[in-house]
Amino acid sequence: MMSDAILSSLRPWLDQGVPRGITSVCSAHELVIEAALRRSLETNSPVLIEATCNQVNQDGGYTGMTPSGFRDFVFGIADRVGVGASAIILGGDHLGPNPWKHLPAAEAMAKASDMIAAYAEAGFEKLHLDASMGCQGEPAHLPDEIVAERAAQLALRAEQGSRGKPVYIIGTEIPTPGGATEALDHLAPTTPEAVMTTYRVHERAFESIAPAAWARVLGIVVQPGVEFGHEAIAVYRPERARGLSRSLRDMPELVFEAHSTDYQPEIALAQLVADGFPILKVGPELTFALREVLYGLDAISNFLDPQAASLRDVMEEVLLAQPSNWATHYHGTADEQRLLRHFSYSDRIRYYWPVPAARDAVEALLARLSASPIPPTLISQYLPRFYDRVLSGVLPAEPRILLLQAIRDVLDRYGRAAGDRHS
Repeated sequence: MMSDAILSSLRPWLDQGVPRGITSVCSAHELVIEAALRRSLETNSPVLIEATCNQVNQDGGYTGMTPSGFRDFVFGIADRVGVGASAIILGGDHLGPNPWKHLPAAEAMAKASDMIAAYAEAGFEKLHLDASMGCQGEPAHLPDEIVAERAAQLALRAEQGSRGKPVYIIGTEIPTPGGATEALDHLAPTTPEAVMTTYRVHERAFESIAPAAWARVLGIVVQPGVEFGHEAIAVYRPERARGLSRSLRDMPELVFEAHSTDYQPEIALAQLVADGFPILKVGPELTFALREVLYGLDAISNFLDPQAASLRDVMEEVLLAQPSNWATHYHGTADEQRLLRHFSYSDRIRYYWPVPAARDAVEALLARLSASPIPPTLISQYLPRFYDRVLSGVLPAEPRILLLQAIRDVLDRYGRAAGDRHS
C-alpha cells in the first residue's frame, strides 16, 4: 500500500482489530531522509516525512528552506536513491502562528495563512493545524474556541491553495515539540473530557468556516503520557491512557497522533499503535543515533591517529561559538551543560551539523576512515551494536554505511511496532 492510502486506512484497521501504524520521520538531515527513503525502497512501503513550521516556512525557517524547497530536497534524495514520488507522503507539523507569535494575532495569522498555503501548493498531503499559542498581548494558552477558529481558518486557506485533497491533524500536545524542559514525573495523559472538548469545538468551527476540510480531518494530537526530556524518558503506560483510548469510540474516523515518541521501547510503541495512536512521530532520536556513530567513529579515528583532529572537540567549539540553540535549554554547572550539549536526549546538537565547520569535520572524519578498512576489534570496542553484523559480512564496516544503518535500526524498531512485516 503506497502513499496516502495508508493514512486513510489507519482507523479501519483499528476498528477491525488489526491495528497498523506509520512512522512520521521529523528531520531535515540529509542522511536521516536518505535512510528513510532507502528503507522505503527495500521494504516496498510508504514513507512519511514531515517538516515543522519553525524548520521550513515561506521565510526559509531555520533550515533556509521553503516548503517547495524542502519538497525538492526530499525528492532530490529520492531520485538518487531510486524511490518514486508515489511512495512519499510529505507532512507539515505544528502549522500555525508559532514562528511569528511575537507579532499581533492578525499579523501572525496572516503569516501562518501564507505558510500553510505554501505547504499546500507544494503538494504536502498531511497538515497538522496548531494555533494553540498566544500571540502578542495574548495569554500563552488560548481558549479552545479561539484555537479551533484559527485552525479552521488555516484549513480554509489550505483548501484554497492545494492541488489535491490534504488530510488534517488537529490539536496539540503539552509540552511543546522537541522535548520537555521540566521533570517528567508528573506527566499525565490528556483526559477524555479534554480531548472531546477539542474535538467538538473544532467540529463546530470547521462546519462554520471550512466544512469540506472537516471530512478529511484524520487525527487529533493528544498526550498519551509519552515524552522525553534532556536526561529522562517517560515510557508509555497503557493503563494510564485507557480512558483516552476509549474516547476514540465517540470520534468516528479519527485516530490519535503521538508526538515525542523518541526513545520509547519497541513494546511501548507497539502498544501505542494498538491503543489508537498509529501515527508515531520521531525526530531527535534519529539524529541522536547518528551522533552516537559519529562519535564512535571519532574515537576509532583518534585511536588510529592520535594526531587527527577530534570531531567532538570541533563540535564543542561550534556549540560554544553559537549558543543560541542550546543556552536557554541546558542549565546547571559548566560540566552539566557540557554533557547536555553533546549527549542530551533532546539532541539540540542536531541544529549544528549543517554549520560549515561541523560539516567539514564530519567529511574529514569519513574520508580518514574510508582510506583503509576499520579493524573489527575497533568496531567491537567503539560501535559494538554493529559488531556481529560486520563480522558475519552482513554489514560493511564503511563509515557512511554505518551511519545510515544506525538510523535504519531506529526506523526498523518503529516499523516492527507499527506492524510492518518487512522490519
